[in-house]
Amino acid sequence: MIEFNNLSKNYGDKKALQNLTLKIKSGEIFGFLGHNGAGKSTTLNSLVSVIEPSSGSIVFDGLNLREHRQEIKERIAYVPDSPDIFLQLTAMEYWDLLVAAYKLSDQEVSIRRQQLIQLFGMGEQVNGLMGSFSHGMRQKAVIIGALLSDPDIWILDEPMQGLDPQAAYDLKQLMKEHAKKGKTVIFSTHNLDTAQQLCDELAILKSGKMIYNGTVEALRAKNNDESLEEIYLKMAGRQSDCHLVEDIEGESHG
Repeated sequence: MIEFNNLSKNYGDKKALQNLTLKIKSGEIFGFLGHNGAGKSTTLNSLVSVIEPSSGSIVFDGLNLREHRQEIKERIAYVPDSPDIFLQLTAMEYWDLLVAAYKLSDQEVSIRRQQLIQLFGMGEQVNGLMGSFSHGMRQKAVIIGALLSDPDIWILDEPMQGLDPQAAYDLKQLMKEHAKKGKTVIFSTHNLDTAQQLCDELAILKSGKMIYNGTVEALRAKNNDESLEEIYLKMAGRQSDCHLVEDIEGESHG
């Protein structure tokens, strides 16, 4: 279980995250939803120790992240919100770097690496420079690197971004299979259909505050079975979208 206890992050006067408190159970797929700037990446970056929260704590199975950082990091796979990293390396060099970082032998990961390369159709690109790849191909390389060590906890920040439909489908299947093993998948997304398909539970963030935590089914039951899109926009969208759209349409016809 992963616990957030009154987690906050401030950047000067800006409150990027405010008193986030929730629990994520093992064996589930947990999603974070929210507009740009809602606090999703801040939350995930805190989980993987990219940033240090201003206050509060994160606890993994009874271990405080601040006190057991290295031990916990070894249990995590992380896909950042941008794949534009290590652009001077080939895909294979990048994967070898991660194998070394996790202190694994090539023998331990060779079969899994080949399976992931085949699954994501990267056989012809393994010796290509990351910097020469398209955004989608770079995203595939980063995902393969993150999943090589097959750790307990997957933390994926907008993982479907840039993926073709087949790769997105395959990643979703991997996420489901990982959770079925009793392990944990945490991801952020803007895609409400993806959230509805995958999430056992989700949290909706707005301006750094959590405005909902629970299942999609419970949320829809409270809102007369409206679609997740309609409910989400009522909760997290602008208060006067209809008027804004009407104004824009009126100007375009004027």
